[in-house]
Amino acid sequence: MSYNFFAYLSRMRYIGRWSLMRNAMPENIQEHSHMVAVIAHALAIIRRDVFGVPCDPEEYAAVALYHDCSEILTGDLPTPIKYHSPEIMAAYRQVEGLACRKLLDTLPDELRPAFEPMLSGVTQARCRDLVKAADKLSAYIKCIEERRAGNDEFLSAERQTRRTLEECGLPEVDYFLRHFIPAFELTLDELGTIED
Repeated sequence: MSYNFFAYLSRMRYIGRWSLMRNAMPENIQEHSHMVAVIAHALAIIRRDVFGVPCDPEEYAAVALYHDCSEILTGDLPTPIKYHSPEIMAAYRQVEGLACRKLLDTLPDELRPAFEPMLSGVTQARCRDLVKAADKLSAYIKCIEERRAGNDEFLSAERQTRRTLEECGLPEVDYFLRHFIPAFELTLDELGTIED
């Protein structure tokens, strides 16, 4: 029997983000999910190795990889609509939950228990703080990149996202902002070369 789960996941590259904004560099949810996973992994390492809080960075990375997979079936609802009211947010969460259940149904029975926690269960809840922060950091980096490409469309989003990050109260985010975000303002020549 053939199962469709991974064929659906491969279609993440066709779902664009920031659909209401003019983009100098279009971004899809597959690219975004990769960046969120990289950042969530880093934030969890910072939590563990800098702040001494036990956690599993690989678990955070896995949850982040799948954090937007419901959008394969729902599309990426623009932020002004998604967060317009508590009623819309609650309804959209229900739709996301249904989409995740539909995706889980495209896996063989023996694989579902491994994927279910990442898509809708305990693991997702346990990792929510850093994955949500990684999602915001990815959005902030996108805003920086658009501004640097001469696109003023993202200036307000950049300011608002930075403020949200600064106010989130996570020391891992403060560490990332302080140590890693400044490099996103540099050109490739300014970054220098990686030497052996």
